[in-house]
Amino acid sequence: MSLERDLVSPEPDFGGDEMQLEAALRPKRLAEFIGQGRVREQLSLVLESAVRRESPPDHVLMSGGPGLGKTTLAMIIAAELATPLRITSGPALERAGDLAAILSTLAEGEVLFIDEIHRMARPAEEMLYLAMEDFRVDIVVGKGPGATAIPLEIAPFTLVGATTRAGLLPAPLRDRFGFTAHMDFYAVSELEQVLNRSSRLLGVALPADGAHEIARRSRGTPRIANRLLRRVRDFAEVRADGVVTRDLAAAALNLYEVDAEGLDRLDRAVLGVLLKKFGGGPVGLSTLAVAVGEEPETVEVVAEPFLVRQGLLARTPRGRVATAAAWVHLGMTPPPDAFGAAVYDQHDP
Repeated sequence: MSLERDLVSPEPDFGGDEMQLEAALRPKRLAEFIGQGRVREQLSLVLESAVRRESPPDHVLMSGGPGLGKTTLAMIIAAELATPLRITSGPALERAGDLAAILSTLAEGEVLFIDEIHRMARPAEEMLYLAMEDFRVDIVVGKGPGATAIPLEIAPFTLVGATTRAGLLPAPLRDRFGFTAHMDFYAVSELEQVLNRSSRLLGVALPADGAHEIARRSRGTPRIANRLLRRVRDFAEVRADGVVTRDLAAAALNLYEVDAEGLDRLDRAVLGVLLKKFGGGPVGLSTLAVAVGEEPETVEVVAEPFLVRQGLLARTPRGRVATAAAWVHLGMTPPPDAFGAAVYDQHDP
C-alpha cells in the first residue's frame, strides 16, 4: 500500500498521539535540517541543479541507522522540488503488480519514497530496474507459453530509497541510484541543537545543561533525543516546575531506565546475561536472545549496534563477547582474560 502526503503540512497538533507529535517536529526544508552537513551540501547541489534544468533529479539512496533522518530528508526533497510525495515500504511490495500499480499512477516529477528498500520482493525489484532506467514497466498478461509482456510508459520520477542495511541491496539496484548518501550518527553538540529546536516547538523550558544531559544519553540519534525530551517534559511538568535542568533530566531518564551512557533496559539485560550467565562469552546470538526473552533480530538490530559502537560488546566468529569495558560499566571486575582487557588497561590504568 502507498500513502499520499500533502506538501503543505497542517499546523502542529501537539495534543495528538506520539506519531503526530514526531511528525510535527520534523524539519520541512533543507535549511532547517540539523546535522549531516556533508550530505546536506551534496543534496542541495543535486536538487538545485535539477530545479534549474526543470527536470527530475537523479534517484537518491540513503543508508544509515534508524532515526537518523532518512524519511525526513525524503519529505524535504519533495518539498524543495515542489512536487508531491508518494510513500511506501519494501515489505509492502510483495508482487510486481503492487509496484506497477504505484508507478503507473505517478505524475511527472513526483517523488516516490520506498523505506526499507532492501526488503522488496525480487519480482518487484526486477521491475524497478527498468522503471528507474527507462521509465517503463513491462506488464505481463497471461500465463505460461502464451504470456505476453506489454510495455507501459511511466512519467519521469525520482525514486528515494532508504535502507538500514545497505549491504543487502543487490548491486544492480544500488548502481541505478545517481546519488548515494550515508547518514552518520550525531555528535552530542548536534543533538543539543535538535533538542533546542524541538523544545521551542513544544514550549519546553530547556536550559543548556538539561539539553546536554539528554543529548549525551540519546545514542547519537535525533529520534531518540526527541522521544527522551518528551518523557523528560512529562516528568518536569508532574514532579517539578516544568524547567528541564540537568539534575531533573538525569532523574527523569534514570526513572525511564536510560543510564548515563545511553544504555536502556534491553542493553543492560544483554550485557547482564552475557556477564553473569555466560562469563562474558563467547555465546551465540540465538542463545543470548532466549536468555533475555527477546527475538534474535531484536537483539541484533536494536541492542547490538549501539553496544558495539560503545565498545561494550564484540562480535567474533565464535559468538558475542563482552569487553572489559562492559564489566566495568556494570560495576563488575573484569577477569584478566576479558576481551579487550589489554587495550582497556592501556587507556585506563
